[in-house]
Amino acid sequence: MRELPLPPHFEPTRVGEVWRVPYEERAHEAEAWAERHGLRPASEDAFRCCLLAVDVQNTFCIPDFELFVAGRSGTGAVDDNRRLVEFVYRNLGTLTQVFPSLDTHHAMQIFHAVWLVDEAGNHPPPYTLVSVEDIEAGRWKMNAAVAEALGIDVDYQQRHLAQYTRQLAEGGKYDLTIWPYHAMLGGIGHALVSAVEEAIFFHGIARRSSPDFQVKGDNPLTEHYSMLGPEVTRGPDDDRLGGRNIELIERLLEFDAVVVAGQAKSHCIAWTIDDLLDEEAVGPRLAERTYLLEDCTSPVVVPGVVDYTDEANAAFERYAAAGMHVVRSTDPIESWPGVVQRAA
Repeated sequence: MRELPLPPHFEPTRVGEVWRVPYEERAHEAEAWAERHGLRPASEDAFRCCLLAVDVQNTFCIPDFELFVAGRSGTGAVDDNRRLVEFVYRNLGTLTQVFPSLDTHHAMQIFHAVWLVDEAGNHPPPYTLVSVEDIEAGRWKMNAAVAEALGIDVDYQQRHLAQYTRQLAEGGKYDLTIWPYHAMLGGIGHALVSAVEEAIFFHGIARRSSPDFQVKGDNPLTEHYSMLGPEVTRGPDDDRLGGRNIELIERLLEFDAVVVAGQAKSHCIAWTIDDLLDEEAVGPRLAERTYLLEDCTSPVVVPGVVDYTDEANAAFERYAAAGMHVVRSTDPIESWPGVVQRAA
């Protein structure tokens, strides 16, 4: 678990920028770095440690992009990613594999403005919260033009809206949120942050470890914050919208330590961790080996509109009480609770 120096190509001042990763150059440097520091292929790791890098994408992490997670500091995701990249480089020889998630959207989805209209045909503005009472009172209804474009029956979709918002409320989740158009498939916002992508690529070459990308969020009928499953899994006719990512859960059980970082602390991070804990068969086993990098994640804060800081902090307290470990990226991995015992 020896920590390594930061490689000379890393420029911390550029973490908040978008640029092209020079893959060929980095690949040669990664192999030389591995030889210089005696790094072995990840397949030989006796202590297996993985990183869940949740939605570390331009859309959430670059200032002035669609849904920049600023936190209360105003620079949240940029600061988080600088620390995350440094964590990856310092622990290159300890991290066995990286699991990056990619929030993946289209314009016509239930949480985007075009999906809903009021009596006058107006769409809800970004960050509108839509409750079951709003749907039952007729304040918002399905946009018939969108239903026709997607081949969805309008009556079905109106019933779906009522059941969907009701299930969110009954499950203790946030009301349906109308988000700015973000993480659009094929757009620059969908891509990983350049500095993070570079670090993951460098790790993959140096350790002979292939990152396992987890694509989520492209079902038009449901939100999908968690890496492990959508917010609502059944439609109004008991039709299946999605389910738990059992394959990923089983993969995580193969690791001695599961490190979690990314955006946003109040949403995709929180629901991913909730789903891990809710998985009855494996929740307790995963909890004791899960480490949350508290300095590599921030909550959604839009001054004067929404601030989920308190909810995010309360969630992390709940996770710690459930047996997960809240740590900092600058703490040596060998100092984390339980690591030495599992590495022995």
